[in-house]
Amino acid sequence: MRMYDIIEKKRDGKELDYEEIKFFIKGYTQGRIPDYQAAALLMAIFLRGMNPRETADLTELMADSGDKIDLSGIKGVKVDKHSTGGVGDKTTLVVAPIVAACGVPVAKMSGRGLGHTGGTIDKLESIKGFRTELSREEFIRNVQEVGVAIAGQTGNLAPADKKLYALRDATATVSNISLIASSVMSKKIAAGADKILLDVKTGSGAFMKTLEESIKLARAMVDIGERVGRKTAAVVTDMDAPLGNAVGNSLEVMEAIDTLKGRGPSDLQEVSFELAARMLTLAGIGDMDFCRRKVETAVAGGDALEKFARMVRRQGGDDRIIHDYSLFDKARFEHDVLSDKDGYIQSIKTDSLGTASMMLGAGRETKESSIDHSAGILMYKKTGMEVRKGEVIAKLFTNDRDKIHEAEKVLKASLSYSDHRPSRRPLILAYVDSEGVKRF
Repeated sequence: MRMYDIIEKKRDGKELDYEEIKFFIKGYTQGRIPDYQAAALLMAIFLRGMNPRETADLTELMADSGDKIDLSGIKGVKVDKHSTGGVGDKTTLVVAPIVAACGVPVAKMSGRGLGHTGGTIDKLESIKGFRTELSREEFIRNVQEVGVAIAGQTGNLAPADKKLYALRDATATVSNISLIASSVMSKKIAAGADKILLDVKTGSGAFMKTLEESIKLARAMVDIGERVGRKTAAVVTDMDAPLGNAVGNSLEVMEAIDTLKGRGPSDLQEVSFELAARMLTLAGIGDMDFCRRKVETAVAGGDALEKFARMVRRQGGDDRIIHDYSLFDKARFEHDVLSDKDGYIQSIKTDSLGTASMMLGAGRETKESSIDHSAGILMYKKTGMEVRKGEVIAKLFTNDRDKIHEAEKVLKASLSYSDHRPSRRPLILAYVDSEGVKRF
């Protein structure tokens, strides 16, 4: 078998069989296939596409390219949750302890942020002492004894995907449904959960900008999960505005804790509670109405907050932060952003808002960039809200005074205004499973 023939076959729009995809993944992971041939095949896939069977084969082979985590030692049905990324998306910090408090174990491996999207691991590391690097044995033991653990991904989880993603990023072949879906699902399958819930973001702050694109991606990932024997479902949620009011690591942790106390922003609560209830349903706890009540009870009774506290303690963090936010590092400089006009906020270019937060130090431009855990933005005014000229619409936090002016310019440019209150679309837009698509 020759790589040349595989490239030529896909270039001509033909279907690759399992052995051809296996030859490519194994050869490229082991360094026998050079970057230029791998890049040629990626571009052929980008232009010609892959059918569902090819996409599932690619996913499973990437999942098999490295370590796979065995969660069979943990009692109960293990449900994993993955978000495709957004601005202010701190739902894992809310959802994981809620689901654990309802009796379903959560063994969650999360990533770091890159560009305008935040990462759960970066957020947790704003808690002093919190360890995100756990041995596999410690990770499983924590889930068994506490009910929840959130850790960084192991270095050898789906290494084929890691290598291919870096090449896709350098060759303008990222935004292909089959390649995105297989990248996400290969890591989820390798992580060992019995069932998978996907939170597919859509809108200006997401990688998928339109609802139709997002549903198409959700269907592709659900199909992959079902083909490899993992019950998979997806919720398509809005990212045309930041989720919650906080954008930035410690700011988002505080907002997540507020939500676990029952006093978080309504949009963050709605999305988090929906995701938690869907995870419980996948685990077989009951129907959606029953699971929604379970979620509300876990928060109202304080059980979810206590799960979060126990997880923080077990992973070396200072759990006093739950009741004393002054224990988080504080940014040296704060700056109020004032509205330039009267009116209503018509829309927010949410990816630009994420970029403004990154400029303040809260995010990474490259994987090697360092993070300022105290930097970020608090939004006081969001889509649909009325503002007056001179009113504070946001507050910036940073340790570098020189970054404030440019970040403020980017933030202001991300907002558009109207004389009339705009209508807002729902936060929960669709649900996708093996039976089809339900739009809300």
